Order: sequence, then C-alpha cells, then structure tokens
Amino acid sequence: MLNREEMLAACKKMSENTLMQTLEIEYIDAGEDFLTAKMPVNPRVHQPMGLLHGGATVALAESVGSAASLMFIDPEKFEVRGIEISANHLKSKREGMVYATAKIVHRGRSIHLWEIRIVDEKEQLISLCKLTNMVLSRRQR
Repeated sequence: MLNREEMLAACKKMSENTLMQTLEIEYIDAGEDFLTAKMPVNPRVHQPMGLLHGGATVALAESVGSAASLMFIDPEKFEVRGIEISANHLKSKREGMVYATAKIVHRGRSIHLWEIRIVDEKEQLISLCKLTNMVLSRRQR
C-alpha cells in the first residue's frame, strides 16, 4: 500500500495530459481509506447558465474514486475500471473551489464501492456520488 506522499505523487503523474489536467483537478490528501482532490469552479467547468456543470462534477467524482482504488491494488498486476456512477447534485456553485473526498464503502477483490462527497469551501454539500470500480488483471499493451 502506498503512503500519503507516494499516493499523491502517483495521482499527479497519472493526471498529466488527461481530462484531470484539463479540469485542473489536483489531488491534495490521502489516507488509509480515502482520497481527496480539488477542482476550481470557473467558466471552464460551467454549463450555459454559469453554474458548475454536472458532468464536470461527475468527472471529478470518477477521477478521485477511480484513483482511490489504486491504494488497494498492485498496479503492476491489476488495473481499475469504473463500471457505474451515480450522482445527486444538491447545491449549485458559480465560482470558487470544490473538494471531492472518496471513502471506501466496500473493498472486495474484484469490486470496490466508493462514496464521493463533493463540498465547497464552507463544507456545504454540493453533490453526493457513488462509484463502483472493477479490478481487472492487467493486460499486456
């Protein structure tokens, strides 16, 4: 299992030249059973009414939840695929920062279930998401 610094460094490296980099998602904290990332709310992630786009919120949730599964696998032997995500958007946001924390609900050998809470700077709940990841044997590329 990776320690906090190794986990954050691995997340930063795997985000290069991906949607996470485009959305400016930054992994900021990790623990035994959680991973936290932040994302700025600005016109890059707005929908036409000037609010945080639900799709950007879900992309943040899936990014942090999928990366969190890496804490429990050997990436040399296994890889992770998100197979289902659901989101309840509870509060709108126009600007500032949102923080997504993925906490493990179920850790099986082949299935990981995560709850991802997305909050703003005042800890107000913006969205509540659930992500199911499948753990697969790594294939040769």
